[in-house]
Amino acid sequence: MAGQMMADRFFAKDDHFMGLALREARRALQHDDVPIGAVVVHDGEIIGAGHNERELRQDPTAHAEVLALREAARAVGSWRVLDSVLYVTLEPCAMCAGAIVLARVPRVVYGCTDPKAGAAGSVLDVLGEPRLNHRPVVSGGLRADECATVLREFFADRRGR
Repeated sequence: MAGQMMADRFFAKDDHFMGLALREARRALQHDDVPIGAVVVHDGEIIGAGHNERELRQDPTAHAEVLALREAARAVGSWRVLDSVLYVTLEPCAMCAGAIVLARVPRVVYGCTDPKAGAAGSVLDVLGEPRLNHRPVVSGGLRADECATVLREFFADRRGR
């Protein structure tokens, strides 16, 4: 994963914020959306939070990261979400990775990898693409088992219906 500078290096506060992203992910279950959650943190405070709302909004762009970035941009009063960290329970897809790059988020921490659509090194490496004008530091695998379990249980329940 060439783009993952500092891969798998975590700080004490990272575990706390990933826990809050997991809480966001579980909120998606209330409206039968895939349980993925994200929070954006600036100076130790959450400035944006979101969970998947594609089913709820019938909007293909209503991914956790996009919703959290929109809220964070409003909070800072700029489309540039500088000096922040985005925590997300699943490796970002190409759309979300593009939004992260465009928002100039300096650091991304994700839970489990996404071997089908991950764009932080699994399928693509949008976050590490050297031809783009911004490359965040990416750390993957924080609380990966817990993040994967939430997703696995969701899909097992859907198959059981």
